[in-house]
Amino acid sequence: MMSYHSSKNIIALAAICLSALMFGLEISSVPVILPTLEKVLHGNLKDMQWIMNAYTIASTTVLMAVGTLADRFGRKRIFIISLVLFGITSLICGLAQSSTILIISRFLQGVGAGAMLICQIAILSHQFKEGKERSKAFGAWGIVFGIGLGFGPIIGGMIVAVSNWHWVFLVHVPLTILTLLFVLGSIQESSDPQSKKLDIIGIVTLSLTVFGLAYFITQGPELGFTSIAGISILVATAVCFIIFLFAEKLSTHPMFDFSVFRIRHFSGALFGSVGMNFSFWPFMIYLPIYYQSGLGYSAVTAGLSLLAYTLPTLVLPPVAERLSLRYQPGIVIPSGLFIIGIGFILMKFGSGVDHSSWLTMLPGSLLAGIGLGLTNTPVTNTTTGSVPSNRAGMASGIDTSARLISLAINIAVMGFILQAGILSYLKRVLPGTLDVTQLRTLAEKIAAGNTTNLNYDFPEISVPGSVIHAALVNGFGLVMLYGGIGVCVLGVISFMIFGPKKSLLQK
Repeated sequence: MMSYHSSKNIIALAAICLSALMFGLEISSVPVILPTLEKVLHGNLKDMQWIMNAYTIASTTVLMAVGTLADRFGRKRIFIISLVLFGITSLICGLAQSSTILIISRFLQGVGAGAMLICQIAILSHQFKEGKERSKAFGAWGIVFGIGLGFGPIIGGMIVAVSNWHWVFLVHVPLTILTLLFVLGSIQESSDPQSKKLDIIGIVTLSLTVFGLAYFITQGPELGFTSIAGISILVATAVCFIIFLFAEKLSTHPMFDFSVFRIRHFSGALFGSVGMNFSFWPFMIYLPIYYQSGLGYSAVTAGLSLLAYTLPTLVLPPVAERLSLRYQPGIVIPSGLFIIGIGFILMKFGSGVDHSSWLTMLPGSLLAGIGLGLTNTPVTNTTTGSVPSNRAGMASGIDTSARLISLAINIAVMGFILQAGILSYLKRVLPGTLDVTQLRTLAEKIAAGNTTNLNYDFPEISVPGSVIHAALVNGFGLVMLYGGIGVCVLGVISFMIFGPKKSLLQK
């Protein structure tokens, strides 16, 4: 017969897993509805980028701060607050009638989501005893988190098909209420009276650095990269980063202890973490646009097509664990990054052939997903396992921050490359028909997936469908090339740091 304690733990695990599911869904289900949002909210490509990046940057901002606050004031209490914030902001997202309101509410939703994520890990570590029980709990948490990320696109597409885009956000309201009921009746309160002080300067300066860089890349074409405004933003971002470095070096309780970078396995794994979020996850924001606008698929079909990209990430982790034990993470992690890179190159070729479809994209999509599946778990285990146990929490925080920062920056970079690639093609095939500003506006609309009213918006020209498709293929080809080459370079760096020879980081 199941004991009272064990039944409470099952309910607690259900609460943690539900919140992990919601966190993952809000990353991966939203990209599928971006073309719809661009039309109904009368937004543009920059708005669509910020709808994603507001969530990511906000999650990054609160990660380290919430860990300290949860230790000091109680993990259950902070978890409840984060759930309430996430539920309320999900409601506001679902009721939003403009891109501006949705971006602001997505930022606040990201604050709640980031706080939920860090509390999940802290509660699991306290609620479940060392050994088999804790291992099973973290395993279940990881599987459900992966399901949220992996099946998010098809879930988002099906919600739009059955109802409307609003419910991609509103669905989290009843899920949050259910999670809160589970939390109140099962999770034990815990805290750490010896918790460190809040590193306010580090948190603020790192957040401003990430936001400033993402803003510079996203708004640069409009502001002018070499304009006074553009250069001022870049200088302010650099100053914030320098202050962050000094603050962490001088602080008695730093958010980031840079001494851990001298540990070869930690640094090698961290480059693996950056590599995954350099290419695979940010490209998932744009891939639905290609399937829907470039290939003419519905939201549901686009979601189904994305399963080839995401499902291997759920199936491969157990295999990756075995390989990591047999061949060491220094081989498995760089190999996973190289496989992601090869997948991106194959997707580039698959998108450029005549009569391209999900089938021509299938080999590359599968390989990219396999590479991610081989990399993700070894990276997580190596970053936390390569440092002393009393620093594992900070190592996990650095790993998660590196992932989210890489994701935020590369969402902006990929959007810039996509628009630049489309613009360069339009300049070649539509010479003299539109001025540079009009061509940039046209490229932005195509990049965002709004290809239905182009001839209404630009009555002075007639844009053939073949030109729109070719422009999209050109833009996406450059994005895939960037993702493929970039992740391979990071794979080489990771391999060199893991290697037996001393790296620059160790000198």
